[in-house]
Amino acid sequence: MNIKYISVLLFTLFLVQVKAQNLSEAILFTVDSDPVTASEFMRVYNKNLDLVQDESQKDVDEYLKLFTNYKLKLKEARALKLDEKPSYIRELSNYKKQLASSYITDNKVTDELVEEAYDRVSYDVKASHILIKLPENANPNDTLVAYNDITKLRNRALTEGFETVREDVHNGQTIYGEDLDWFSGFKMVYKFENEAYNTPVGEISMPFRTRFGYHIVFVKDKRKSRGERTVAHIMIFHKKDDSAQEQSAQRIQDIYKKLQQGETFETLAKQFSEDQSTASNGGRLTPISSGQLNSKVFEDTVFGLEEVGDISEPIKTDYGWHIIKLLNKKPIASFEDMRPELEQMVKRDERSKLIDDALYAKLRAKYGVSEKQSALPYFVGLLNDDYYKLSWKLPVDFEAAKPLVKIGDEQLLFEDFGNFLVKNQHYNRSADSFQNIVNQAYVTFLNNNLVKYQEEHLEEEDEDFAHIVGEYRDGLLLFDLMESTIWDAAKTDSLGVKNYYNAHKDKYMAPEKIDAVVASSAQHKTLKKVSKLLEQGMAVKDIKALVNSNDKIDVIFTEEIMDASHQVLPENFEFKKGVSKIYKHSDAFVIVDVKDILPASQKTFEDSKGLVLSDYQTYKEEQWVAELATKYPVEVNQEVLNQVKSQLKLNK
Repeated sequence: MNIKYISVLLFTLFLVQVKAQNLSEAILFTVDSDPVTASEFMRVYNKNLDLVQDESQKDVDEYLKLFTNYKLKLKEARALKLDEKPSYIRELSNYKKQLASSYITDNKVTDELVEEAYDRVSYDVKASHILIKLPENANPNDTLVAYNDITKLRNRALTEGFETVREDVHNGQTIYGEDLDWFSGFKMVYKFENEAYNTPVGEISMPFRTRFGYHIVFVKDKRKSRGERTVAHIMIFHKKDDSAQEQSAQRIQDIYKKLQQGETFETLAKQFSEDQSTASNGGRLTPISSGQLNSKVFEDTVFGLEEVGDISEPIKTDYGWHIIKLLNKKPIASFEDMRPELEQMVKRDERSKLIDDALYAKLRAKYGVSEKQSALPYFVGLLNDDYYKLSWKLPVDFEAAKPLVKIGDEQLLFEDFGNFLVKNQHYNRSADSFQNIVNQAYVTFLNNNLVKYQEEHLEEEDEDFAHIVGEYRDGLLLFDLMESTIWDAAKTDSLGVKNYYNAHKDKYMAPEKIDAVVASSAQHKTLKKVSKLLEQGMAVKDIKALVNSNDKIDVIFTEEIMDASHQVLPENFEFKKGVSKIYKHSDAFVIVDVKDILPASQKTFEDSKGLVLSDYQTYKEEQWVAELATKYPVEVNQEVLNQVKSQLKLNK
């Protein structure tokens, strides 16, 4: 490639970069002279592109209409001073604080703990332990006694056997000897978990301390996690009265017999499972992990199925009757799949203290704050026995205005720490010296203020955080506006809602229904027999007796009033009185005996009130937005819009 061509190429790339930079700063449109930049529009458009379900909204012009309407509403909200409401300011402040917690953290330590957590949840540990109880604030003499006692018990256990000693010393008061059975990561306090996972199978840990006291743990076994199972189920709900419950129990048994006769699980689930969220896909449930379900009997049944394709006998849970089929077995999910969940668990666990300590160290370095504080002896000298009684006050000659520590550009004074000491007095601290009280209080005081300062300046320091807060700020404002202007107003405008219903009655119709008996079977020949019997007018209970028996269920009948969407009806079933032809449906065969056809009918206002109210709110909003467009004129820069379209097209 010659030098001239390279120069031209580099110059062209430079121009494209400059043009893109200029575009991002360009004003795309104004709302009553308030500018909206092209960069803001493109950022929001790209962010929401995958979330938009209506394909028309992916069109830039259509999305621009939505975005300008959004800006019109925000303009009106600020004109009404909704952003000055105390409730709005309070909720926004709470959200910013909550959001900031996910940004103010030490990612390196967090990542290490998440990786460790994944290793832990990938294995189960079977263990026993002996605990000598000890208060967290025990004095040094009691601590030494407890440590010596647990050491003696460990020596005994090494000689006599752990289980023998455990059972001998357990008194349920000061000493606990417990068989913990199997547990995984996050099931025990973190220090205990560490010892259990780091101690080899068959060995006893060295003594260690948790907030409960001193422990030794004996690790009996370790195994890989049971992983994840995918199952399908056929479910019949519990009914309220006794006779209906008996019918439910009989129905699940009938279905189970059909399975034993060779009919497919998926077909029967589609036809008869009352769990409507899964029936249409053959009863398939989302994958299940050990400890995830509220029903122990359901979970035990799931993990008790050994081979893919195995089917359980009917089981009863608090929710109803189930037959379960194992569809897939797989080990614990990958690290990447589990990472978000594990990160949240780590931050809620004792492990979070390690993350916090790393964060405080990082913030001290960032804002140039020393760990040492020469003023602390002054505060130690101020304390007296009143502090133990929760009645200590700052002395009259307290040097309140003296500088204590500076964080960034914020100067904290003696007064700030003095007030902190006053507010954080506690009973039962006589075991602590005044020096320990002041030292610990200062660490907490400094850490709190480091985080507070970071939170207050996070929008300046983190662009991503600033965007998210901005979107929430506008979204919260928009919600308040819509609630007061449209939603609540529409709810109280009963006459307007009723008039809207009367003017649009054709939108609120109940569908045509049939009063019918549907017979379902895997056997075409059997249904031909049922068809003839139905045409002869034989009662369903008598037909059941002829085609089914206690040992074999060939046909399941469904008798009720149903519309065309009912799961037992064939697709596009034509409503016509009499016995239908035999249809292939959900991998089986069905016939329908239509007793009566109930025509489509006008829904009453009360029956359709919820839908009418929603439609009326949409109608009122459209009128209101048109008024806002007149009140706050919108002017679009067509040249910039064309550049935006070109840029978005290039980015696809």
